[in-house]
Amino acid sequence: SLKKTTKKHSPFLFEGGHSKSHRDLVRFEKSLKTLDNVLFLGGWGGYLNLLDSLTDITIRGQKTLILNNSNSKVLIYVFDVESRELEKDMHYYQSCLEAILQNSPDAKVFCLVHKMDLVQEDQRDLIFKEREEDLKRLSRPLACTCFRTSIWDETLYKAWSSIVYQLIPNVQQLETNLRNFAQIIEADEVLLFERATFLVISHYQCKEQRDAHRFEKISNIIKQFKLSCSKLAASFQSMEVRNSNFAAFIDVFTSNTYVMVIMSDPSIPSAATLINIRNARKHFEKLERVDGPKHSLHMRMR
Repeated sequence: SLKKTTKKHSPFLFEGGHSKSHRDLVRFEKSLKTLDNVLFLGGWGGYLNLLDSLTDITIRGQKTLILNNSNSKVLIYVFDVESRELEKDMHYYQSCLEAILQNSPDAKVFCLVHKMDLVQEDQRDLIFKEREEDLKRLSRPLACTCFRTSIWDETLYKAWSSIVYQLIPNVQQLETNLRNFAQIIEADEVLLFERATFLVISHYQCKEQRDAHRFEKISNIIKQFKLSCSKLAASFQSMEVRNSNFAAFIDVFTSNTYVMVIMSDPSIPSAATLINIRNARKHFEKLERVDGPKHSLHMRMR
């Protein structure tokens, strides 16, 4: 189980339609302890553990969860697109925004318009656009980022990946090192996944790819494969998929991540790529510790 630690950065997570007033909100904040066991590491690994919990909450449809203090860095509000109490949901959302403005005016605000699969397909774009415009207007002066989500397609994972990306403190340094790693080993593409949820948190590509939704598809495929492994009392460690055009390697990378490396050069043996992945692990482990020293990646191709 996760140990309770000092929280340097705390989220707000709300699901619409579960409270009537700001007074109820404040009372609920003081009494709720549901997320107190979330592990925060002080680096971006802590954010990944947090988003693992939040993804599970969204999928299971649990009720409102709140974790609020003056160090809150994010408000995540989940709207049920078919809610029959939209006016109350919006009022409650504004109460949350008031609390954010008072306690954490620099916090990021994200809204998930959830269960979009229940809306007729030809109406989804219009309904989401209208809801997004309303939310952005109500959120002023805060900036609000909206996502349309469903548990039945890749949109939920895409939303969480985007949120994770914006919360990682040293994401630019991470991207720079991932690019250096890909260039050194002559990879076409390198993806970094969160270990538990397989959310894509960073990637680098040197060639254009035709499928814009490939990250979410890969996440779902690997999660299903991991589930199959667990049913056989086995744990997923690594995978290599190869044909005449490319080789794809998925392997444990750091304590919080998996890495996926795509190679199209048939002259590079699998052993060389696997050695380079192994050699990069310690370096990327250091990057997870935000307060640690800054390093640049230097690796020799074997």
